[in-house]
Amino acid sequence: MGYTKRQFVSAALEEIGLASYVFDLGPEQLDNALRRLDAMIADWNGKGIRLGYPLPSSPQDSDLDEETNVPDSAYEAIICSLAIRLAPSFGKQVMIETKTTAKQGYDILLQRATFPLEQQLPATMPSGAGNKTWRRDNPYVRPPYFPVNAGPDGPIEYN
Repeated sequence: MGYTKRQFVSAALEEIGLASYVFDLGPEQLDNALRRLDAMIADWNGKGIRLGYPLPSSPQDSDLDEETNVPDSAYEAIICSLAIRLAPSFGKQVMIETKTTAKQGYDILLQRATFPLEQQLPATMPSGAGNKTWRRDNPYVRPPYFPVNAGPDGPIEYN
């Protein structure tokens, strides 16, 4: 069972020093923090970091008690990054440890979301020393029989 959006918002507010047992936040402040959380995750989603977070179609459709399907490895990055985004609206300074943790967590999420580009070898590439030239006449890499699909854009073109 994953975190709910309310748990992310509460943890981020605790990170900047607004613990729930000392400060009672109003519903407007929680909604503002929820909109910031949704905007941050939407920004990450646009950068290729797909976490399984349920993004609402409009800010009014977002629910604080909705469960997120975010992997455990992303919790710290979300909480600390949200704390950095919420701190100015509450007049708080963010500790350097929080900034460092947010940066490290974001970098890890970027590393996990980054994949090398798929490409096929050109027909001018030699097969290499381990290939037996007596098995075929062409000492170069042959084009594939079945092209590799590159997602919705179609097959990768062979040069």
